[in-house]
Amino acid sequence: MDLILVTGATGFLGHSLCPYLMEHGYRLRALVRPSADWHFLREMGVELAWGDVRDAGAVRAACAGCQAVVHAAARFRFWGARQDFFSINVEGTRNMLEAALQSRVERFVHISTIAVIGKPRGQAVIDEDYPPAPQDDYQASKLEAERLALSYHRDYGLPVIVLRPGAFYGPGSRYAFNRLFFEDPLKGIQVQVHHGKHIVFPAYIKDVAQGIELCLRRGRPGEIYNISGECLTHREVNEIVDRLLGYRILRLNAPAWLMLALARIWTWLSRYTRREPYYPLNLAPYVFYDWIVSNAKARHELGFVSTPFEVGARATLDWYLKLGIGPTNRLTRALTRLTWRKL
Repeated sequence: MDLILVTGATGFLGHSLCPYLMEHGYRLRALVRPSADWHFLREMGVELAWGDVRDAGAVRAACAGCQAVVHAAARFRFWGARQDFFSINVEGTRNMLEAALQSRVERFVHISTIAVIGKPRGQAVIDEDYPPAPQDDYQASKLEAERLALSYHRDYGLPVIVLRPGAFYGPGSRYAFNRLFFEDPLKGIQVQVHHGKHIVFPAYIKDVAQGIELCLRRGRPGEIYNISGECLTHREVNEIVDRLLGYRILRLNAPAWLMLALARIWTWLSRYTRREPYYPLNLAPYVFYDWIVSNAKARHELGFVSTPFEVGARATLDWYLKLGIGPTNRLTRALTRLTWRKL
């Protein structure tokens, strides 16, 4: 079996991707930083190459002898310095592409994001041809990186395939979608906006791994594929979470202007605290708009099959509960009895 180089192997996606690929018979080499939590990779039998995507020499050494590359390393936050996003997401990608070209790899799967479109406009369906208009440094850096990757296919014949996943969720992360829809309610933060009417685009983390493996076998070089599950309203997500928990969480409908004002103040204060705000302003496009995403191309060309949200949500909640996150102390339990109705 061909040897595949994986970047981002110690991240949220990597924890699902590497076991998934090994279960499907692939041999893996992972580019990892010595400071990262890489021990689980060694225990699985993944070959380790030391370095950072910003180090061109380390990248070339890691890529040598590989037949394919899955480039999943990226800087993803809703807040941060512009140079951090571009040095990792763009220059790191450039280093990977140059090394892959030199090693003449047979497949280069670049992990981008549906978020490159910026923010949805009206009720239009977001497919792979939807015009991108990035709103922040993360989105702009990811769009520049995917365009750079596709230019290597166009100009040099490198067999690049771009994958655009939706909002990651599943066991293994306490950020973004997981925090908003699982962790916050478990902790008693019971807030929603616009009565939960807006639409989200969840992508179960194991489905993203499935999409990558399918691209390695069936993806067409030069193409972009959306990988996402069923689009649901916030209210539908909340109802599924409630049903799985066995009780209904009474969520307070916070005025949009209040949440945006809070996000602006929190983001302004972060200049001085040097810490990411709990509700950063860059989170707004994901919460106040309707993300109606189509995965039809991936289904028809790759054979992609998404996991029902209820199945992925059950696994995510089980993981959170194993961590002990939820109403565990006596006072919290007493308060939740006042605000939660038994189903």
